[in-house]
Amino acid sequence: VHLVESGGGSVQAGGSLRLSCVASGMTFSRYTMGWYRQTPEIEREFVAETTSDGTASYADSVKGRFTISRDNAKSTVYLQMNSLKPEDTAVYYCREYSLGSWGQGTQVSVSS
Repeated sequence: VHLVESGGGSVQAGGSLRLSCVASGMTFSRYTMGWYRQTPEIEREFVAETTSDGTASYADSVKGRFTISRDNAKSTVYLQMNSLKPEDTAVYYCREYSLGSWGQGTQVSVSS
C-alpha cells in the first residue's frame, strides 16, 4: 500500500486548504480512510475518517470546519479545511485501515 498526500501549505487564520491523499496497492473502496495530524508537542491525533460507504466522523476540534470526502474512482480521499486556526498547524497524515499504512505527511501552517 502506498499513500501520497498533497495540498499542504501556509495560510492565514480564517483561510482554507484542501488536502488530497492518493492510494495505490489496495482496494480503496472497501476500506475506511482517515486523516490524522501531529505536532512536536502532540502525538499523532485523529482528525477525521470516512468509511467505505462515505460515513464521516470528526474530532470535536475540527467539527463544522473540516469536511472529509472520498472519490473511489480516483482512489483519493480529501480533507477540506475551512476557517483554519493557528492551532491547526501540524503535519497531516493520511491513513488506510486495511493494513494501517500511513502516508509521508503534508505540512499545514496557519499564521495569526
